[in-house]
Amino acid sequence: MITMSGPPRGGRPATAACWLAVAPVAAWALIRLTGLERGPLVQAIAFTPYVAATAPVVALAALALRRRAPAAVAVLAALALIGAVAPRAIPGDRPAADGPTVRLLTANLRLGSADAAALVDLVRTRRVDVLTVQELTPPLAAELDRLGLATLLPHRSSNPEVGSTGSGVYARHPLRDGGHRRNQGFFFTQAYATVAVPGAPPLRVESAHPAAPYALDVVPDWWTDQRAQPPATPDGGLSVLAGDFNATLDHAALRNLIATGYTDAADAAGAGFGGTWGPYDGDPIPPITIDHVLVHRRVAVVAAGTFPVPGSDHRALLAELRLPAG
Repeated sequence: MITMSGPPRGGRPATAACWLAVAPVAAWALIRLTGLERGPLVQAIAFTPYVAATAPVVALAALALRRRAPAAVAVLAALALIGAVAPRAIPGDRPAADGPTVRLLTANLRLGSADAAALVDLVRTRRVDVLTVQELTPPLAAELDRLGLATLLPHRSSNPEVGSTGSGVYARHPLRDGGHRRNQGFFFTQAYATVAVPGAPPLRVESAHPAAPYALDVVPDWWTDQRAQPPATPDGGLSVLAGDFNATLDHAALRNLIATGYTDAADAAGAGFGGTWGPYDGDPIPPITIDHVLVHRRVAVVAAGTFPVPGSDHRALLAELRLPAG
């Protein structure tokens, strides 16, 4: 219960100002909780953690001005938003996986402009076992191999293409059933393969890259590609979707995909606030988390974190996973 003493302060102008401040926060909470983002709201909802951080300030202001109704609405909205995002900073329970550990790295290479040497060094120093990449171009693929990726991760299912549509899966362990599929939205490809990790069941890995909702007229493409992402198979084989999803955990489309039987690795590790896209070209846009490693719920997440990749506008995301024994 919200209790206040004394008369309201500031008269009607203060009341109007309270409602003007509270209404957007309350509407944001309603949209986030119901998954009703459409049109321009698809872009806006990505910034929910920042709104959640400011919502208590709005509630405190309404309380200080002794406006009961807007204060009550503001407090409820703040609690709803904080409840939606705060668990990302808290490590979750791990399934009882007792098999080998796999270190999986995913990186968007920004039209092939990422620093090949930096990426290979990251693979080497972090002892990466599986690498998924997006926006892989033929020149960059060749440069990665020249600098040592072919030795570090000799097995691959890759589809380098000019521009932003290429992708690849590289692995330390043998692969089978490799290939790629092409999304309908922006025609990004998603390379995939099944990794034979010694001591574990077969692990299917796919490099995810749905369309980006960068403008209102391409939001339908975003929806098309989000809905086309392969669901988890809770009662089937192990699978991982890792890449640039162009969606955050505040997008209903991604939450619906996770609900099929995935776990978001960063969220499970308590590292869910690590921004992966800025962009980092001078625009005054705060980082958001659109790169993810989604793992089968039988897979335990040991740790997760992000690393800069010079030349890319994304940070690479590394997840350490423990697989069930097989």
